[in-house]
Amino acid sequence: MSESSAAGPAPETGGIAVPSRAAIISNPTKQGVQALRAAVERAEARQGFAPSLWLDTAADDPGKGMALEAIEAGVDLVIAAGGDGTVRSVAAALRGSGVPMGIVPLGTGNLFARNVDIPVNDVEDAVVLAFSGRDRAVDVLVADIARPDGAEETHASLVMAGIGIDAAMISNTNPELKKRVGWLAYVDAGLRALPASEPFRITHRMDGGRHHRSKVSSILVANLGYLPGNLELVPDAEVDDGRLDVVRLQPRGLFGWLFVWRKVAWENRVLRKSAFGRQLIDLTGGNRHQAVAYSRGRSVEIAIEEGPQEFEIDGDEFGEIVRARFHVDPAALTIRVPR
Repeated sequence: MSESSAAGPAPETGGIAVPSRAAIISNPTKQGVQALRAAVERAEARQGFAPSLWLDTAADDPGKGMALEAIEAGVDLVIAAGGDGTVRSVAAALRGSGVPMGIVPLGTGNLFARNVDIPVNDVEDAVVLAFSGRDRAVDVLVADIARPDGAEETHASLVMAGIGIDAAMISNTNPELKKRVGWLAYVDAGLRALPASEPFRITHRMDGGRHHRSKVSSILVANLGYLPGNLELVPDAEVDDGRLDVVRLQPRGLFGWLFVWRKVAWENRVLRKSAFGRQLIDLTGGNRHQAVAYSRGRSVEIAIEEGPQEFEIDGDEFGEIVRARFHVDPAALTIRVPR
């Protein structure tokens, strides 16, 4: 894990101190933007920053183009104000640049912010943190995907990407319900998606090793471990460990989803935290059920054997794919986190 202090004294040009400057990338239609502007002005004054560069996201660009514009302008800090989609898009541009990214959560899930202890319900605190927190280097997952028509694309992920029922659930989420109840809308979509879901066969291999065939309902590639509701999907995942975690959900029928739920909501979150709990898992056969299977490495290649499947990245739908290769870009992004 790489850490350093936030921006120090302003650089000097010809003996005159040049104040630091931030860029704020936000969706102007989001609730909380007026509070965001006021909080930024107060933080600028406290930290001795020049007035920020404000850049609005667009329907066809949630942040990457604006982040590239901010880098070109020579700013010292880029703040992504939005949900996981905006944060991911801004991070894709800042990856490898060395320019730190602050995060002001304005979305529904805000999974990345939650996993790195950024306040998700207080714009003022999040802005203060973005301007004055410490720098932390974190990993970025890079996904090279192939579409059914042969087209190839590359995308970045900070949270997790998924193929199968999780992506179908996201694509079926009611946007109006999501605005009203937040991440609970995914539960509604999941209950509707489960009965119609069909397992599919994949071939995957870690770090260029042996090929393994599986029949799964979903395969996820994760950079971190927690889902909404404090559910611990990947207990060993760390956002700065230089590894990616692969999770195969392979329940046998609807009853098998009970074993998935047991693993995520009970074993991972409660029992694995103590020696007694781990013994209880063994005694009750938890480790023998393969409804949830884990793998770790630096890269994974996935081929879908039975036609295209839905694909999602960080909670956003990305259409259908037929294969994907993920690799971890370690310590590629600098973010602002609590001191």
